[in-house]
Amino acid sequence: MNQPVAVVTGASSGIGRALARQLDAEQYALVLCDLNEAGLRETQSMLKNGSQRVTLDVSKRSEVEAMAADVLARHGRIDLVINNAGVTVDARLAEVSYEDFEWLFGINFWGVVYGSKAFLPKMLEQKSGTIVNISSIFGIIAHPGQGTYNAAKFAVRGFTEALWRELEGTGVTAVCVHPGGVKTNIARSARAPFAKGDEHKQLADRFEKLAATTPEKAAEIILRGAHDKKRRVMVGLDAQLMAFAQRLMPEGYPDLFDALEKRMTR
Repeated sequence: MNQPVAVVTGASSGIGRALARQLDAEQYALVLCDLNEAGLRETQSMLKNGSQRVTLDVSKRSEVEAMAADVLARHGRIDLVINNAGVTVDARLAEVSYEDFEWLFGINFWGVVYGSKAFLPKMLEQKSGTIVNISSIFGIIAHPGQGTYNAAKFAVRGFTEALWRELEGTGVTAVCVHPGGVKTNIARSARAPFAKGDEHKQLADRFEKLAATTPEKAAEIILRGAHDKKRRVMVGLDAQLMAFAQRLMPEGYPDLFDALEKRMTR
């Protein structure tokens, strides 16, 4: 059997790096994508087998399509695409600029769409393959100051759940992943245009205090779900509990979460 081929975006750090290391251990031929060239090199240095490194802006359709064409020309197949690249903006919707809104959507939503559609025709031709799109627990619940992120992650959820239905009977699988708090640098690297003094650092510190799942554990859960062809994967007990609370109290969950967050960050 030919060596399975996987593409991972956002592979320079965090969950993307952890996914790359676990897929490397599973003997995948890996294509690692990110704008952070130095981070990609560091990820590659941790792998035991060969991998391809692509400096890629997932918000640019032409770049994603060129990457996909190159992958298919080199390998002739694609087995797993993980659209993981993501960013956030700490700002309320009344204040956030259109520029920041569009920047976030370009990466978090359009990057997922481009990465999915670039490989779908080949997967449908093969009658096999899995597309894993990383949404968030913030694709299920809303949080003040994260409206742009909420909007994009809810959109990823809708896009991926539509794929579930459309791919039935094709042999191709779409997986929507909802991580809870994972110890990555997404909060520290967020755009925070209205933060004053140490406010952004305090927000990042609070996020890291609440984040209970390591990138390695998150990657393990994600890949187990992908290999088992799950449609939805919840990452972390916090994600499971928050999703349950949202179903139970669709209008009342914010008050519950606010009270729990205050208690946990004292």
